[in-house]
Amino acid sequence: MAYFVKVENGVNIYVEDFGYGQPVVFLHPWPLNHNFFERQASVLAQNGFRFIGIDLRGFGKSDKPWTGYDFDTLASDVKKVIDALHLHKLVLIGFSIGAPIAIRFLTLYGGEKVSKLLLISAAAPSYTQRKGCKYGKKRKEVDLLISRIQQDRPRQMALYTKMYFYKRKSKEFRTWFHSLGMESGAHSMIHSMATLRDDDVLGELGSIATPTAIFHGKNDRSCSFRLAQELKKKIPHSILVPFHKSGHGLNWDEPEKCNEEMIRFLKNV
Repeated sequence: MAYFVKVENGVNIYVEDFGYGQPVVFLHPWPLNHNFFERQASVLAQNGFRFIGIDLRGFGKSDKPWTGYDFDTLASDVKKVIDALHLHKLVLIGFSIGAPIAIRFLTLYGGEKVSKLLLISAAAPSYTQRKGCKYGKKRKEVDLLISRIQQDRPRQMALYTKMYFYKRKSKEFRTWFHSLGMESGAHSMIHSMATLRDDDVLGELGSIATPTAIFHGKNDRSCSFRLAQELKKKIPHSILVPFHKSGHGLNWDEPEKCNEEMIRFLKNV
C-alpha cells in the first residue's frame, strides 16, 4: 500500500506500507529514499512485521518544498505520519541522517508510541566536529561537499556511490543507487546537509529510555565508527553491533547479517 500524508499546506509525505504485525518505521539515509531498504522490507514481512518506509520531505516521491529540512520539522513530519496511520508500539529505525531525526523525535514527542529504537550508520551524535564530539567531519569538508553538489550534483552523487560501500558493487547496482539519490531535490540535498553540519543531538542521548540497538560498519567513511561508540557510551543500556566488513551502506555490504541482527533485535523481548 502507498499513502501520501499531508504534513502542512503544500507538503505531502510519501509512505510505503506493507506486511502485517508490529509496525517498523524506517527513516532513510541522505540523500536516498525508502527503496534503499528493499532487502529489509521483504524480510520483515516474512517474519510477521509491518514495513513502513517514509520518504522524508525533499526525497523520493515526497514533495520538495524550499524549507523544512531542520531536525525539528523532519521529526514533526514523522510524527504526523505516525499519527495519520494510528501506529502504536512501533519500532523506529533511523539510518544515517535518519538517526538524529529519530532521536529528535523522541526528544520532542517522547517514547510512548515507540517500543524500540534502532540506529544504523548513524550521523549522530554529531555529524561534524564540535565541542563534545571530536569524531565527525570537519565543517570545511561539509562546506566543500555542498559546493560540489551545487556545481555538479550527478557527479557528486557518483563519487558518493563509490565511497558508500566497503564491498565492490556491480555497475547495475551503482546505477540504481545513483538514481535513488537523483530522485531528491537539489535544494533538499543541500539544506539537509547544512542541517547535519549545523545541528546535533549531543544533549539528547542521556534521556533516551527506549531500548536501543546501534548497527555500524567498522569501515564507514561517511560516519566514523567512533560515533557509534559515543552513542553506545551515552545512550543508557544500548547495545552496539559492529559490522566488520561494511562501510556506510552496511545493509548492502552485509545484508544477511543486517537482517538477522535486525530480526533478533525486533523479536527480543
